Amino acid sequence: MAAEAGGFEDPSAEVLAEAAATFGLLASPARLHIVWALAQGESDVTGLAERVGGALPAVSQHLTKLKLAGLVRSRREGRRQVYFVDDPDVVTVVRLVVGQLTDRAALADRSGAADRTGAAGRTVGGRSARGALRRIRGVGA
Repeated sequence: MAAEAGGFEDPSAEVLAEAAATFGLLASPARLHIVWALAQGESDVTGLAERVGGALPAVSQHLTKLKLAGLVRSRREGRRQVYFVDDPDVVTVVRLVVGQLTDRAALADRSGAADRTGAAGRTVGGRSARGALRRIRGVGA
C-alpha cells in the first residue's frame, strides 16, 4: 500500500485517477460555471445557458460530459430536463476553491485601490506591501 507522510496514507492509484478525472472536467471554465450554478439550485439547459452566457448546444454538451462523469444528474419535468449536482462533495470543493479565489481577488482589488491612492504603496524590504502580501498568501510571485 502507500506510505504514510505527515500522518496521512497516500491514496490508491485508482482514487488518484478518479480525482484527476474530476479535476480535469472541472478545469473547463464553462463546466465549472455550470457546476457552480447548479450548486445554487436546479436548472434546465435554457436557464443554464442564460446564466453562464453559453450557447445552448455547448451547454448541453458540457452537461452530457458532467452527467457521464456522475457529477450531475437530471430528471424530466414535463418536456424539459432539470439538472442538479449529484455529488455534494464536488459542490463543497467548488464552493471552497471559487470562494477562496473570489476573496483573493477582492483583496487584490482593495490593495490596488489603495496603491492608486498611495496608502499601500509603501515598500517592505524593497518590495511593495502588496507584493509581499501576495507571496505570503501564495498568490503569484
